[in-house]
Amino acid sequence: MQPTQANRPVTVTSPLGADVLLFRRMQCSEALGRLFEFRLQLASTRADIATADLLGQPLTVALDLEEGGQRHFHGIVTRFAYLGQCDGMPAWEALVHPALWLLTRSSNCRIFQDKTVLEIVKAVCGDSAYGGLVRIDAGKLAASPAKRDFCVQYRESDFDFVSRLLEEEGIYYYFRHEASAHTMVLADGYGAHASAAGYATLPFWDEQEGRRAPAKSVTRMWRAGAVQAAEYALNAYDFEQPAAIRNAGLLVKSVIAAPFITQRFRQYDYPGRYKAAGAGESRARARMEALHGQGEQVDGRTNARGLAAGGLFKLAEHPRADQNREFLVTATSTEFATSAYGSGGAQGAFEFQCAFQAVGKEHSYRPPRIAARPCVHGPQTAIVVGKAGEETWTDQHGRIKVQFHWERERHDDETSSCWVRVQQGWAGKGWGMLFLPRIGMEVVVSFLEGDPDQPLVTGCVYNADTVVPYDLPANQTRSTIRTNSSKGGGGYNELRFEDKKGAEEVYLQAEKDFNRVVKNNDTLKVGFEKKDKGDQTIAICHDQSLDVGHDRSVHVANDEAVTVDANQKIEVGKDRATQVGKDDTVKVDGHQKVDVGQTIVIEAGTSIELKVGGSSVKIEPAKITLKSAQIAVEADGVVSIKAGGMLTAEGALVKIN
Repeated sequence: MQPTQANRPVTVTSPLGADVLLFRRMQCSEALGRLFEFRLQLASTRADIATADLLGQPLTVALDLEEGGQRHFHGIVTRFAYLGQCDGMPAWEALVHPALWLLTRSSNCRIFQDKTVLEIVKAVCGDSAYGGLVRIDAGKLAASPAKRDFCVQYRESDFDFVSRLLEEEGIYYYFRHEASAHTMVLADGYGAHASAAGYATLPFWDEQEGRRAPAKSVTRMWRAGAVQAAEYALNAYDFEQPAAIRNAGLLVKSVIAAPFITQRFRQYDYPGRYKAAGAGESRARARMEALHGQGEQVDGRTNARGLAAGGLFKLAEHPRADQNREFLVTATSTEFATSAYGSGGAQGAFEFQCAFQAVGKEHSYRPPRIAARPCVHGPQTAIVVGKAGEETWTDQHGRIKVQFHWERERHDDETSSCWVRVQQGWAGKGWGMLFLPRIGMEVVVSFLEGDPDQPLVTGCVYNADTVVPYDLPANQTRSTIRTNSSKGGGGYNELRFEDKKGAEEVYLQAEKDFNRVVKNNDTLKVGFEKKDKGDQTIAICHDQSLDVGHDRSVHVANDEAVTVDANQKIEVGKDRATQVGKDDTVKVDGHQKVDVGQTIVIEAGTSIELKVGGSSVKIEPAKITLKSAQIAVEADGVVSIKAGGMLTAEGALVKIN
């Protein structure tokens, strides 16, 4: 007769068909916030089953409960092995995990922006690679995680990434099983848990007394306490509110008093990676509750077939009254088996045992964090990106966007990353240095404490697309700061230093305007410290304007030549004095006019002579000589001639009147 599972307390169902695989034994391990693992020993009439027929396929184990109904164990076959013959039949072993386990097979480097942890977890679990197998129930969460501006999965498996995010938010999970599916139930407190039907209260029956325990009993119970800290404090730094780190504006703490927690011990951690005290308080509370959950542990044994991790039960009839309370099951290790399949596979002996761990319901619980945050070891490089059509893309803080080389889902635009701060050589309150990397540049990126969620641009590097300003090594003695006119290029400002021996130079170019402000003294020296003449040449293509607010003094040690090709105008508001150490010559090719509002005084030590053609007037210390072919003295009024000595009038003809 063909072996069958009919009329047996445990059956297994697989895509291979009814009774192709026959249940023999299963070891089941479950825990809050952990993947379950079912290890099944199976029998079959076939030894030719291909492992590919079952790997990645669903499998269900149905266990009959004490008072009717069934408990299901559903999962995905992750390993399937042929073990040879056992009791005259081909023996197989199957390893079954939740669909969430499939996430351990994939790793990635990618960025999520402006999403909550729940949105990220659902996006990762909903990837087409997992075929919709990962079912999530988040309806029992008491708190709603805040959005994260920037969240990076960096060189970690999808499972490690999801686990890390959930643990950071104080969220854990357990699994709800049905005949054809299982669901990951997210939880953050006791409100997410309930008792399984028929298992709300379990009596205590001490098996050590030699009496056979009735069904659905707790047969052993141990309670242990452990010293833990009583306070957990977190602190954080946010560059948009830098004063908060000084005035403890972001310092938060959580305190839980319990019998096994010593008030003397406190834990403190930094950085908390939050921007608001409220978010920090939630995070500190979750970490404190994780410590609190380790302060008490109850270990027990039961024959109750329906007890599972994530379930609640109330203990009754325990000799210690303080133990007759409600507990949350945090982990189970269950094993059950049926007898070998004889003729027709009729029902034989059935074995069941379950060891469990629990905490009192009054005892806050969060599982400990075990998923490690990835660390970026050393700096990386990235390409500056921004909005299409722009050459520089920044915000009010001088931050930029970058495209990391490792990100597979490339955007190469302003959505590629969060705003990343840029290290400057000096950064004061409204003063310092500011050089913004432009789109297309390759920049060096470091990460605060190696955290991929906290990038920081620390510099720029050249590459084959963005080459150096001068050919190298031909110009290896040249250092420069050269900009590029934006938008469109084609021009630049530059401050250049040439250090080649004998050809040292400082070169300054302004592509358009050059403005210089000196609020006190300004000294310019050319030459003086070398034997070179120290020449200075100034060439101005168009106008020059010089405005001196007070005095101006010009000293020329040798000659000075001023040439004005057109007009020259000099205005002096008050007095003007000109002193010439030797000769002074003024040559005017056209007319010269001197207009004096009051007096002109011309004084010479030897003589003053005015000449026009053959006529002249010469003034000497002792006489004045007028020479001309004709001299006319005309007056509209009186003419007076007075001599202290002799007055002589000579001429070929002298007329008076």
